Amino acid sequence: MPDSSPDGEAVPPSRRAAREAARRAATGETPTQAGAAPTPAPAAPAPAEAATTWESLITGATPIVGSGPTAPAAPAAPPPAAEPAPGSGFQPVPLRTPRPTTEPVDIVESSAADDSWIFAGAGVGPAMPYSRSGAASTAPASAASPAGPTASAPSAAPRDARREQARQAPVATLDDLFSGSTSTEDIGNVPPAKNKKRRRIGGWIALGVVLLILGGIAGGAYYVWTTYEDQIREVMGWEEPKDYEAGLANGETYVTIAQGDTGSPISQSLFDAGVTKTADAFYDYLITSGQNPMFHPGVYKLQKQMTSEAALAALLDAANKQEFTAQIPEGYTVDGTLERISEGTGIPLADLQAAAADASAYGVPVDPAIVATGGQPLEGWLFPATYTFDPSVTAQSAIQTLVDRTVQSLDAAGVPVERRQEILTTASIIQREARYEVDMQKVSRVILNRLDPGNQETFGKLQMDSTAQYGFGEMHDGTVSSSEEALNDPNPWNTYYHTGLPIGPISNPGDVAINAAMHPADGPWLYFVTVNLDTGETQFTSTYSEHLKYVDQWQQWCSEHPDQGC
Repeated sequence: MPDSSPDGEAVPPSRRAAREAARRAATGETPTQAGAAPTPAPAAPAPAEAATTWESLITGATPIVGSGPTAPAAPAAPPPAAEPAPGSGFQPVPLRTPRPTTEPVDIVESSAADDSWIFAGAGVGPAMPYSRSGAASTAPASAASPAGPTASAPSAAPRDARREQARQAPVATLDDLFSGSTSTEDIGNVPPAKNKKRRRIGGWIALGVVLLILGGIAGGAYYVWTTYEDQIREVMGWEEPKDYEAGLANGETYVTIAQGDTGSPISQSLFDAGVTKTADAFYDYLITSGQNPMFHPGVYKLQKQMTSEAALAALLDAANKQEFTAQIPEGYTVDGTLERISEGTGIPLADLQAAAADASAYGVPVDPAIVATGGQPLEGWLFPATYTFDPSVTAQSAIQTLVDRTVQSLDAAGVPVERRQEILTTASIIQREARYEVDMQKVSRVILNRLDPGNQETFGKLQMDSTAQYGFGEMHDGTVSSSEEALNDPNPWNTYYHTGLPIGPISNPGDVAINAAMHPADGPWLYFVTVNLDTGETQFTSTYSEHLKYVDQWQQWCSEHPDQGC
């Protein structure tokens, strides 16, 4: 086949030609053209001017001009190069590099066994042309003849030298390959392509780490700011004013001052009502200005967004105080309590009476027996105290406030839910019969002793004037004594007529009376009488004869004080 293209460039051999050349070289067979007679072997081979290897013959670096064994030639100048005759030797197909100007060298034939080292060295095969992908191709080591025991030793040194040379060789380009300034053996294998998938994964990991760091910084900054905002503002000079500027006051609002309130709770109340800008603005103003005014309980009308100075002036101005205060004394009935609420709040009495008609609306248990006899189920449940109501108070909200206060007192005294009505009934009698706490505890004991089934003095009757007067409707006639009609009236509250406790409470007891009902004093008393209405002195006895002596003492005092309500 031709060894060059029409334009003079070398044409690479085909793979089949390369394999055929390798086989003939291994067997010592001389290539011939078809129909040509074999050429006789020369007398002696001419010595080569330079060392010739089989690799150079295979790759075409050294041309082959003859075949078969030759005898050594005389040291004379070599004859001029001539075209080899047909059949004088095979023509190697070079790579695409220009044919080197190397003098022809005769090949000394050797046996295939002696030439086995040619393809044995560490899997190195004949060089192959570059593939279309640009990677160098080499014949696999298994394609060559297996090396003998002596072939590995001479090939180790050249292989190590080639590796060292490859490490030290400069990086070549494709232009160098095409120009012939370097070879595929000098360049070595093409480096593998970069793993784009691994690079993408690494990029995502790096992005995640960056986001995690930024998130941690942001979270830490948020925690520091929310925890130490005031300190940071103070250090950096970013403090916002604690008070509103003058001239921003608008609208109206109400602030309630309870009994005993001082600057700090009032400052919080002003902030909650929208009067001041911050919760401590008013209190800080009092401290810095050195003022300690006396505040009176009540409801005050102020404006929103006021300065602390203006708010103080408004609280000290009596004209801004709203008279929505109701004072309910202990022992008052529902009727008297509703009248006091109406007077203090301006709510019509009729509205309050209508709102009190349904006790169940406020969580109060309704006894049908009380309703059947014309009684008021709310009796005993409207706690006596001084109340300051918001100007927006209604009849229902006012009553609910009093009922809630009663429940609070019962819970504080440890009264079980199922005994609330019983304790309120007992406490209401105690509230009407005694004036002082120690006497209330004794009256509580008298009630328990009289209710004792073994009582042989009164046989279960309480015989309390307050119950007879309440049932008969003469409680508020101004006297402590019961009329004969009241004592004999069969109404369910009259304990002179019925045994046991009355059907329900007869008044609204306070904390002391409720506690006395739960914690009576120890003693055998069955009777008591107040011998001095001015001082409230009361005598307790366990026998009726002793009781009569103190009754005489009371009657003597009444004769001396005829206008004191005896």
